[in-house]
Amino acid sequence: MQVVKTIREVKNNVKDWKKDDLSVGFVPTMGYLHEGHGSLIQRARKENDKVVVSIFVNPMQFGPTEDLASYPRDLAKDSAYCESLGADLIFNPEPEEMYTDSFCSYVDMSVLTEELCGLSRPVHFRGVCTVLTKLFNIVQPDRAYFGQKDAQQLAVVKHMVEDLNMDPEIIGCPIIREEDGLAKSSRNTYLSAEERQAALILSKTIAFGQKMVAGGETDAVKLVEAMKANIETEPMARIDYVKAVDGLTMQQVTEVKAPLLVAMAVYIGKTRLIDNFSVESAVE
Repeated sequence: MQVVKTIREVKNNVKDWKKDDLSVGFVPTMGYLHEGHGSLIQRARKENDKVVVSIFVNPMQFGPTEDLASYPRDLAKDSAYCESLGADLIFNPEPEEMYTDSFCSYVDMSVLTEELCGLSRPVHFRGVCTVLTKLFNIVQPDRAYFGQKDAQQLAVVKHMVEDLNMDPEIIGCPIIREEDGLAKSSRNTYLSAEERQAALILSKTIAFGQKMVAGGETDAVKLVEAMKANIETEPMARIDYVKAVDGLTMQQVTEVKAPLLVAMAVYIGKTRLIDNFSVESAVE
């Protein structure tokens, strides 16, 4: 497995692979990898001849008050993990490699990015769309893999690829959870022991909402209000949002019907965590 820092090195490798008609799977990450990322790499390994993992903490998707400087990084550990899962290449550029001093081109989106995380993180999705467009151009993957924990991001990327006639097939993979239910996240490392226990209110509320839907609840407004009330039983939790939206457009809905995404962002102390569940088929 190679670890490379430059765009040229990635392109040279991909050019050689394409000459041999080898398929390329791509897993874009910001590093500090966990089993959630690992599940994406494993899926890419099964479905492609070559696997590229990018490890790049993208400054463009962080707001001025967000955790860019403190975002956890451990390239040595990440590299060993990627190699153990069969990755062929890690692309780990410096910000200057991706964004030159004269950089002034951006990829933006409306509608899907104006709800949920887009409301409290107004620069986030422009950064996501711009960096992924660059990475897709650099890596030229046949398939790219994203976790469903970031459900809005997954919807945004799928829409962007369709709108801009990009080639990669975008594949969403299931949320990976800790044994006690907490969704795997690099930001979980920020939590103190007490906060880590309090953070379970997210997955407990997801299960609570799923049970309501399975029990026949069809009013999305009632569903959301009940889930908010459940989160508020945890003193350390502060709600950013809990919303029910159309799974394709990210616009709020009032009825529980497919395709539905019920998503939340909750602060535990200073750490912002997300979780969600989907209703992808007709509710019986």
